[in-house]
Amino acid sequence: MGALHEGHASLVKRAVRENEAAVVSIFVNPTQFGPHEDFAAYPRDEPADLALCEKLGAAMVFAPTVDEIYPAGDATRVQPGPLATRLEGAARPGHFAGVATVVTKLFAIVRPEVAYFGQKDFQQLRVVQTLSRDLRLGVRVVGCPTVRDSDGLAISSRNRYLSVTDRQSALALSRALRGAEEDWSRGERDPAKLLQRVQRAVAGPGVALEYVSVADPITLDELARPADRALIALAGRVGKTRLIDNVLLGVTLEEIT
Repeated sequence: MGALHEGHASLVKRAVRENEAAVVSIFVNPTQFGPHEDFAAYPRDEPADLALCEKLGAAMVFAPTVDEIYPAGDATRVQPGPLATRLEGAARPGHFAGVATVVTKLFAIVRPEVAYFGQKDFQQLRVVQTLSRDLRLGVRVVGCPTVRDSDGLAISSRNRYLSVTDRQSALALSRALRGAEEDWSRGERDPAKLLQRVQRAVAGPGVALEYVSVADPITLDELARPADRALIALAGRVGKTRLIDNVLLGVTLEEIT
């Protein structure tokens, strides 16, 4: 959605490295924003985005206007399945219908063979993988690791909204996930204990936790008993900024398709 940062750059670099030609779509999609979300204020810097894509070796940037993607009379929407009803789907009703619709349109226009999506928006990655499979779109959807700043915070376009104090508070999110990852490496498999570990680590001033989930990374169903793989995902508000993050345990991105 533009305001490209090192996380996006990592996707472009991989696309350039693994394919004959890489196309970058840049489009702030209005249909995935709720009525009280930050569509109008969402950061945009198309000249800088174009310069970065050229520097990284992208063959093309597709940056349509809203009227091109949603012309007068446009009425068809893509409704994703159960994967989209929990976590971000529950917190932001209609969000994934907007994502699924615009991704279907972008795939139909550009006709890529492969598409690269970041792990930070893991539920989005799974929704798009399932979308491409179910609608027979013929696009292989590849997950790429979350890129983090040196302090551990997942890089996001919304990080620019954080004050210095807010940024320090936001570090509780990645620290909590790292702590759960350490527990997992020591053999902890009880989803309730992993959940409590994250909740305790985030508790305190500065972060208003919206949800923590310990789920199966394929289905996103909450885990009720110990398992050999897990996704721990969370969302919280730091000041006025809403942030999400996650960690995969016992499974790699390459194994999730």
